[in-house]
Amino acid sequence: MNEVIVATKNAGKAKEFVQMFEPHGIVVKTLIDYPELPDVEETGETFAENALLKAESAARLTGRPAIADDSGLVIDALGGRPGVYSARYAGLDKDDKANNRKVLDEMTGLPDEKRSARFTCVLAVAFPDRQEPVIVEGSCEGRIAHEEQGTNGFGYDPLFIPDGFEVTMAQLNAGEKNAISHRAAALQKLRAVLPELAGEPK
Repeated sequence: MNEVIVATKNAGKAKEFVQMFEPHGIVVKTLIDYPELPDVEETGETFAENALLKAESAARLTGRPAIADDSGLVIDALGGRPGVYSARYAGLDKDDKANNRKVLDEMTGLPDEKRSARFTCVLAVAFPDRQEPVIVEGSCEGRIAHEEQGTNGFGYDPLFIPDGFEVTMAQLNAGEKNAISHRAAALQKLRAVLPELAGEPK
């Protein structure tokens, strides 16, 4: 495997994958390099199903191994919501402010001990041949703040206080966030199987 497709148009995500794969001599391309590829409808009911849908589509259409992620916020008091609907929780448009407002409204009055939550990230690697896909999952445990705090990050970062911290993800710097994030945890697990993915012995 000397080239891999990362099924994203998000430059930030792509950069993380480049940093992981380049030391192994693997070239990373993204959907930005393949503008003709159609968007994949995320019809799965789990993060894993959606990640696999995107990875398998990219692998099939490009003839290259492909990696995709699906991630979101899981809140215990809301029965696991927003979950796979995290990006569009407040409506079809991806509106971070509206999503955060909806979460806060639904959790009004709940004490800290009932505000447990986690960010979850699932990475799926699919291959153009019949090789079995690889799926790994990472998470970051924490709780939901009572109001938005911080301007770093995006999405639900201003609401999420990671375990061991008294500030939100949006109040951490990039290095601090990347050290504990759900995507970092999933990438770490993927890194563990990289030799196998690259066709080298473990």
